[in-house]
Amino acid sequence: MVRGVREWKAGNKEFLLAIVFSGVLAWVAAFFSDITDIKFNFQTYALSGWFVFGGLIFGLGAALNKSCGVSTLSRLARGDVRMIATILGWLVGWVILAYWSPNIEEVKSSLPGEISYIPLVVITLTITVWALIGDRKRKNLWFGMLGIGLLSGFIYLYQPRWPPSALLHQISAALIDGNESNWPSAEQYMFFLALLLGMFLAAWRTKKFIFIPFSFKYLTEHLLAGTLMGVGASIAMGGNSVQLLLALPTLSPSGFCAVAGMLLGIWSGHYIIKCFKWD
Repeated sequence: MVRGVREWKAGNKEFLLAIVFSGVLAWVAAFFSDITDIKFNFQTYALSGWFVFGGLIFGLGAALNKSCGVSTLSRLARGDVRMIATILGWLVGWVILAYWSPNIEEVKSSLPGEISYIPLVVITLTITVWALIGDRKRKNLWFGMLGIGLLSGFIYLYQPRWPPSALLHQISAALIDGNESNWPSAEQYMFFLALLLGMFLAAWRTKKFIFIPFSFKYLTEHLLAGTLMGVGASIAMGGNSVQLLLALPTLSPSGFCAVAGMLLGIWSGHYIIKCFKWD
């Protein structure tokens, strides 16, 4: 989403739209779950200003970090060790919310939290036609984004807590509560390591691995950015991956609030970077 906003400001509005609609193929994974009796259900919540606020804080942190959740891990795999400070900031943010949590009333939505096939299929067909009548660049953009959403849907069936931020969130909760049952499963650790290894091998193969060390300045900046992302994701009940690939496809009202807040936060973060010359 950070790059999407940057591209939008540069005049390429289509890139951000492709990101926002990247989860529409979730209906394919949902259909597969129906015929295989695999549970596919996502808890939806009603409209609330807290989700906008959480998204705003997350987006601000993501803008200062210049990457959202999975992109942070990707940059780390490509040799940018400054992202370690961002990841530590995620933990700090979740710990802060664990000890000091605002009185948020989470009202469950009347929506079932299941995939609504008709609107998603219609959007899928519209996007497919739009991409096919375009040039190669448009095809690569839209089909690439749809492919990411499709894979994410099947990954969710296999491991609902697949985002790296979800793993670290569980770890922080287990450390605070002292409850051994809250610790992530061995499967989650293995999935996280496999994801990181895959990103590293891809960066190495494409010769995009560049070691970028960090100074004390970068440590504090990215720690602050990561903390904002952790706090925001906790309030909004998920970072951008959860909102785009799960909340929006299930038509969760809170998901639309969170995504709107994230976009506003990223835009605000870009303004702060420009005004204060944040490196």
